[in-house]
Amino acid sequence: ACFARVRPSPLRNPRLVAMSLPALALLGLEAPAADPAEAEAEAALFFSGNRVLAGAEPAAHCYCGHQFGSFAGQLGDGAAMYLGEVLGPRGERWEMQLKGAGVTPFSRQADGRKVLRSSIREFLCSEAMFHLGIPTTRAGTCVTSDSTVVRDVFYDGNPKNERCTVVLRIASTFIRFGSFEIFKPPDEYTGRKGPSVNRNDIRIQMLDYVISTFYPEIQEAYSDNTVQRNAAFFKEITRRTARLVAEWQCVGFCHGVLNTDNMSIVGLTIDYGPFGFMDRYDPEHVCNGSDNTGRYAYNKQPEICKWNLGKLAEALVPELPLEISQLILEEEYDAEFEKHYLQKMRKKLGLIQLELEEDSKLVSELLETMHLTAGDFTNIFYLLSSFSVDIDPSKFEDFLEDLTSQCASVEELKVVFKPQMDPRQLSMMLMLAQSNPQLLALIGTKANINKELERIEQSSKLQQLTADDLLSRNKRHWKEWLEKYRVRLQKEIESVGNADAWNTERVKVMNSNNPKYILRNYIAQNAIEAAENGDFSEVRNVLKLLEHPFQEAEGFQEVKEDAEEEGATATAAVCSQESRSKQSYCSKPPLWASELCVT
Repeated sequence: ACFARVRPSPLRNPRLVAMSLPALALLGLEAPAADPAEAEAEAALFFSGNRVLAGAEPAAHCYCGHQFGSFAGQLGDGAAMYLGEVLGPRGERWEMQLKGAGVTPFSRQADGRKVLRSSIREFLCSEAMFHLGIPTTRAGTCVTSDSTVVRDVFYDGNPKNERCTVVLRIASTFIRFGSFEIFKPPDEYTGRKGPSVNRNDIRIQMLDYVISTFYPEIQEAYSDNTVQRNAAFFKEITRRTARLVAEWQCVGFCHGVLNTDNMSIVGLTIDYGPFGFMDRYDPEHVCNGSDNTGRYAYNKQPEICKWNLGKLAEALVPELPLEISQLILEEEYDAEFEKHYLQKMRKKLGLIQLELEEDSKLVSELLETMHLTAGDFTNIFYLLSSFSVDIDPSKFEDFLEDLTSQCASVEELKVVFKPQMDPRQLSMMLMLAQSNPQLLALIGTKANINKELERIEQSSKLQQLTADDLLSRNKRHWKEWLEKYRVRLQKEIESVGNADAWNTERVKVMNSNNPKYILRNYIAQNAIEAAENGDFSEVRNVLKLLEHPFQEAEGFQEVKEDAEEEGATATAAVCSQESRSKQSYCSKPPLWASELCVT
């Protein structure tokens, strides 16, 4: 009911794109310094699936899921294969999984393969999230090959051959919310049902396994009362999920496909598909090009994860009555999210001494200022550590220049607010909104219409806006917020004995909570394009960079383009590989990055 035995399908000429030594160390593996080439060849052989590790019993996991709000019925590992479990050097249990290793019983009409671009993104982001301190599945290796599959990248009728690639994923478990939905009776909306309806005996086995293995302290505390044990487990996964999504929000991470089958039963970030780190702050940012309704937008992630927990609660009945789990969800989730989010934001702002009620408003006003000025989320937080209460006027002007340089230019804003609908299409949708809302629902939403009307309005205003006007407006907004921030920092100073020691600690805390480097889409794209041309060095460079997100990377040339060159690149909206490579790893994205679409 839960697993089907499988065998990986061999690939032609597998070769290593990159390996993460910190992730492989979890398994007790290390690359011998004496012969790295032999280690790479061995990794490619075993982690492509061409040779199965001794003792491995490959299997594909069966699960269901609510996808974009509707129950989809049976899904399962359509391209991933569980190899087995390893007891690591520290006594920890780690599951190994190959993603992209071939057809499984759950592949449906697909081929069970993954390609180079999606595999590089998952490999890099898994490790980036770990080094940011966010709970996540890990990635040990990325192996590509000469085997190819046909993919229509943008679903626009232009298919092409792409290289089959496999990622070694590592986690304590890959069991997810959807694993418990295999028992679901026919859904009232879709009519679909899970493949193991009425098999409560298996649900009990799964709960016993998950709780005793991954929540042993709960198993021990409630060994004589199953309902209390299950309630304690549900409370803990509720809290972990709330804290996880709070961490996402604080680094601007958007998952992209928060279906119930992509939610970990132990509170990890899992299944990296059309994810994206937000560049310009936009609370309604949608990273997934195929999320037409914006269901999984950045600002909706907390409520969606709560909704998914509600679906998990339904899947645990009758072993945990719904009246108990729903009460836990209402009492725990929002409170845990708000508490963890504010704690993290205080660290990002260097508010290390006092916890004041007004802090929540200060954070909201900061984000509103970022939104008004189209500021770069990561870089503005990173810059704030160089602001001080007693900064002299000339240095304050320099700081303001640095801050506003991280806000979108007029040219960038014109791309952001460029109308996307044909005027005739918009006219038709406006008419349908009035006369036939049911028909409109089949082709779009009122939210889509409102978004387009906003783009038209903003685009019109931008035609009249000069660069000087924009800079002046942005400086005014930032001055207003920085004065509030200065007043709040002053309260910190007044509560401590040694202001210098406090400031040193403040900067240290800020610099360990505000990353300098994140996996921006354009950085991943440059690495992917190089790898597709046979050069894996950029993937490896970026991996090393992301292993140290909070500090200046040694050995990396940070080339800063001057404003003129940047402007020229911007107007072109495309850019040659040469000018792309000049882009600094920590700079706000070049204009061509806005054309990137991940589905």
